[in-house]
Amino acid sequence: MKAPLTGLLLAGLVAPIALGDEPVGVQNPPSAKPVTRADEVVPEVKQALFAAKILTCAEQGPEVIDHGVILLSGGRIEAIGRRGTLEVPEGYEVHDLGSDWLMPGMIDLHSHVAGSFDINDTVYLTNPGVRASTAVVPRNPNLTRAVAAGVTSILFIPGSGSNIGGQGVLLKTGLHDYESMEIRNPGSMKLAQSGNPERYAWGVARSFMNYHTRETLKRGVAYAQLWQAFEDGTGPEPDIDLQFEVFRWLVPHMAQISAHTQIYQVVAESLSMVVEELSLPLFIDHGTIGAWRLGSEIKRLDVAAQLGPRNVDAPSRGFMGWSQNIQHEGWRGTAVGYQDAGVKDIGFNTDAPVMPQEELQLQATVAVRHGFRDEAMQAVRGLTIIPARIANISHETGSLEVGKHADILQITGHPADPRSAVERVWIEGHLVYDAEEKREY
Repeated sequence: MKAPLTGLLLAGLVAPIALGDEPVGVQNPPSAKPVTRADEVVPEVKQALFAAKILTCAEQGPEVIDHGVILLSGGRIEAIGRRGTLEVPEGYEVHDLGSDWLMPGMIDLHSHVAGSFDINDTVYLTNPGVRASTAVVPRNPNLTRAVAAGVTSILFIPGSGSNIGGQGVLLKTGLHDYESMEIRNPGSMKLAQSGNPERYAWGVARSFMNYHTRETLKRGVAYAQLWQAFEDGTGPEPDIDLQFEVFRWLVPHMAQISAHTQIYQVVAESLSMVVEELSLPLFIDHGTIGAWRLGSEIKRLDVAAQLGPRNVDAPSRGFMGWSQNIQHEGWRGTAVGYQDAGVKDIGFNTDAPVMPQEELQLQATVAVRHGFRDEAMQAVRGLTIIPARIANISHETGSLEVGKHADILQITGHPADPRSAVERVWIEGHLVYDAEEKREY
């Protein structure tokens, strides 16, 4: 079949979601046209938020503003600055938050709780065409609690029952319909190298799994190259194969492989096969059980690490023997291991419901408790701008900067301090949670 790609776009099968005009710096796969979010409702009320401290997590400019103010208009950040130097125009609804802080909404790049749990369709050992987006249930109770804890965006991904579970979808947690929730589909392709896929069918081991994974990835790369040749006018139009469409995002690095990978030897294979051999974009997901000892190699390859929900290597002799992590006995924080090796991008995740979605900030707490340094706001950035940058959505969210979505938390103190509480949450300028009305978490 030689169906035109535009037909698939209209059917919603391969469509990326853009907000109106295509954002600067964001590309679409060949032939794909941006689609406007169907049910986006822009808040009419213009708002000014006063806070004792603003954690901007900005890539450029001040990361912290004391006695700050943020102006919101049209669902985006219109201006941000110090109170007294930034004038509030007439007609703005003013909210003085007293001694509380403002910070960007938190982002979790490993979540399974955005809908029903039929996300482990292990028909084959590799299933790149399966889509988690079909299982999304907006405003389900898990998402409601996530919003109350300040998690405003998630990557909803398939499980790890097979080596390639399918495609995840990037979502806003607190909006009321799927079309408004969707940030990008596909959000990632889920790869599980070890730890769960071994139970597939009759049981498989690493050599068998690696063989099938490599063959699937090579076929996907070849498929994307055929389409690129067609787009360049140097080859015929290929047949559309929905199993491999995701590679048209992966090969040009417009989406990533989220790799459920842990244990030193397994992470080494992820880096060797996916990054070095096939030049596909990958971020480490979990990255525990001695994997931090690969830190210098991870830094060399410029690979990011999303760590959790186990943010320590435990001293159990049985656990160490199973994982072949025999060099280091005793409790060891994993995040500080990556940090000591100079890995640039270190974020945190919950693997919800393994850990409840609402406990994302506690993953940063555990990391700091076990040695992760936070003198330059690394813990806060690991909950906000770093996962946004890893997922290639930092042009829209992850920090409080002019022009970005108004995804904002009012919080009583440092987010890695378990005594801090989230009081209000705005997503794209909408007040979606107010603890004064009903505290959920």
